[in-house]
Amino acid sequence: MDIIELQEGIYRPEFIYHGEDLGINYSKEKTIVKLWAPTAENVKLEIYNHYEKEEPFEVFDMFEDLNGTWKVKLKGDYEGKYYLFAVDFGDRIEKTVDPYAKGLAPNSEMGLIVNLNKTNPENWENDKYKALDSAVDAVIYEIHVRDFSTSPYSGIKNRGDYLAFTEEGTVNNQGLSTGLDHLKELGVTHVHLLPVFDYATVDEENRYEYNWGYDPHFYNVPEGSYANKPEGYQRIKEFKKMIKSLHDNGIGVIMDVVYNHTYYTNESAFQKTAPGYFYRLINNCYLTNGSGCGNEIATERPMVRKFIIDSLKYWVKEYHIDGFRFDLMGLMDKETMYTIENVLHDINPNLLLYGEPWAAEPPHLEEYQKIHKGDQRDHKIAFFNDDFRDAVKGDPDGFKKGYVNGKFETYNDIKNGIIGSIDYSFEVNGFTYKPEETINYVSAHDNLTLWDKINKSVSKAPEEERIKMDRLAQAIVFTSQGIPFIQGGEEFLRTKYGNHNSYNAGDHINQIKWERKTHYYDTFLYYKGLIKLRKEHPAFRMKEPDMIRKNLHFIESEDAAIGFVLKDHANGDDWKDIYVLYNPQHHWSRFWLAEEKDFNIVVNGKYAGTEVLHSFQADNIKVPPLSAMVLYIK
Repeated sequence: MDIIELQEGIYRPEFIYHGEDLGINYSKEKTIVKLWAPTAENVKLEIYNHYEKEEPFEVFDMFEDLNGTWKVKLKGDYEGKYYLFAVDFGDRIEKTVDPYAKGLAPNSEMGLIVNLNKTNPENWENDKYKALDSAVDAVIYEIHVRDFSTSPYSGIKNRGDYLAFTEEGTVNNQGLSTGLDHLKELGVTHVHLLPVFDYATVDEENRYEYNWGYDPHFYNVPEGSYANKPEGYQRIKEFKKMIKSLHDNGIGVIMDVVYNHTYYTNESAFQKTAPGYFYRLINNCYLTNGSGCGNEIATERPMVRKFIIDSLKYWVKEYHIDGFRFDLMGLMDKETMYTIENVLHDINPNLLLYGEPWAAEPPHLEEYQKIHKGDQRDHKIAFFNDDFRDAVKGDPDGFKKGYVNGKFETYNDIKNGIIGSIDYSFEVNGFTYKPEETINYVSAHDNLTLWDKINKSVSKAPEEERIKMDRLAQAIVFTSQGIPFIQGGEEFLRTKYGNHNSYNAGDHINQIKWERKTHYYDTFLYYKGLIKLRKEHPAFRMKEPDMIRKNLHFIESEDAAIGFVLKDHANGDDWKDIYVLYNPQHHWSRFWLAEEKDFNIVVNGKYAGTEVLHSFQADNIKVPPLSAMVLYIK
């Protein structure tokens, strides 16, 4: 275990500060600077004209203020100046960037005093959060900023940048829509961006390196390597332009946030201002490592919890963010997550909150503090449903199979996913109280892509069969109760060439390969049709458990096939009864329907949507191998 210094007396209750003014508080007439450094003996503020200057042009003594804070008022206009703190602990002086910095020099070398009003795009004051009647109305599309547009076939000018999300009319080399127009064409409601706050492992000025961004450095500033230039206001302006563009086109923005660890420990701003306080320790010196990255943030401590909540509030209010995905939420204590939910939903009731209900290693918390599946019940927080994921396709990286690729024993786990993992019956039940608490998915940035997983698990199957398995997997996700989530590029069978952990593997492995949209256009249309079906038919988006128990009924079928009906205009649907049938087997399978009625098929193995593909009158139907079918009675 790594050792870290803990400053004596840092946990004293009188050091808990409740003010909303930590960091830089800028105005043209004066700037008030406040730092929480409770065990420091002295603090100085150093002002620089440029981030490459070695010596400050002004130095100010800061004065002790309330509850462990240090404060100084700068008279006059300090906009655009860079700054550092010199924190004196008696035996050493630590030069550090402000943990609450709202602007940064390239590569996080200094803080930047920002006039945020000058960073707003035109009409920013009228920009609106993405509106939702319910969280289950969301269709989430996960993407890395750089992956979205670096391909030479993207047709996008600002490749790898925030501004790629502002370009309209872009096409691939066969003339099919890419970028923003592709998102609109597909029909997703939200983009989930892999970490976009400042992270440590990419040189922002040269951008040769590649990383997903799960190596956080500073939490309140956009990452500079995704801007045309990282210095000055550029990254903030371009980030806001991206959000404005997506909002203008009806798409919300979700940030992937990593408040469970920091990339640096002794060199972090947390450690340099409040030694030992921000990290979980054993015997007050040994770092715990529930993150698997060398440390874990002590979210249960008041000033750590305050920092996280202040940071989230800042992104929501200043940048109009529509939701957050919490990396390794299992490392965050329960009270912090409940407080986050209350505070953020007071600002925006439509805000989406979800995350991973697990950790890399067990967190160093008391059992009552830990958050597990089930603890989100009725708290408007959703968890990734890994049980459903594995039931559909098998283990994330290995050869084990799931329901769509040959292991039919996962039959009951598929049913648990279909009903939104609520308490449906004695035999079929899950971890949620409401369906909005489950994120239903079959792949994300971690692990093999769905297409790579299918290829690995059934490598000898013809491509036509593997495509059927892929479509069946997504048909299950989009016709189940809960919140559907897809990894960007899945809609045209995204591959990372079998790399299951491509966090630093570079553009060739990770980029969205827009030429695949042409090659697998029929699959893209299938995904698009599933999304259209879900968005236009509220029966797939029931909000309350009682509604699901009343309106969703499983029907009789052969062998391992699963069928259910959404009855009696469920959730106000125009269609009276909707039948959803899954056949993962290599032979035709029969399903028994209601008494003989006029049925209309809108989804089969080849096509998906809301248009009638075929009509028939019968009391049963046989579904082809490796396919889903959706039919309705008007």
